[in-house]
Amino acid sequence: QVQLVESGGGPVQPGGSLRLSCAASGSILSINTMAWYRQVPGKQRELVAGVTSGGSTNYADSVKGRFTISRENAKNTVYLQMNSLKPEDTAVYYCNADIKRTLWGGYNSYWGQGTQVTVSS
Repeated sequence: QVQLVESGGGPVQPGGSLRLSCAASGSILSINTMAWYRQVPGKQRELVAGVTSGGSTNYADSVKGRFTISRENAKNTVYLQMNSLKPEDTAVYYCNADIKRTLWGGYNSYWGQGTQVTVSS
C-alpha cells in the first residue's frame, strides 16, 4: 500500500502565505514526478506545480513567481510554498506522485486526500 498525506492547508488572508506538505509512505521503491494540483467545485482539477526526481520544476502561469515547489527525496516529501495568496487561489489542493513499487513494475499515479486552502479577508 501507498499513502500520500497532505498537511498545511487552512484559511489565510489575501497577501498571506501557506506551506503545504505531502509525505508518501508505504511500499515505495522510487518516486518520479511529484506534483500539486487544485480543484474548485464545478471545475476540472488543474496542475499547479510539479517537480521531477532530478529537481526540474514547472508551474501554472497563474502561480509563477508566487509559489515554489520543492522536495526532499530522502523523506519522500514534496512541499508547496505559497506566497502572495489571492482569493482565486482558494481550492482543494491535492498531492500527486508517480511511484514505482517493485523492480518489475512501472510507475503508477497516486493521490492524496486533499487539503482545503481558503483565501479570504
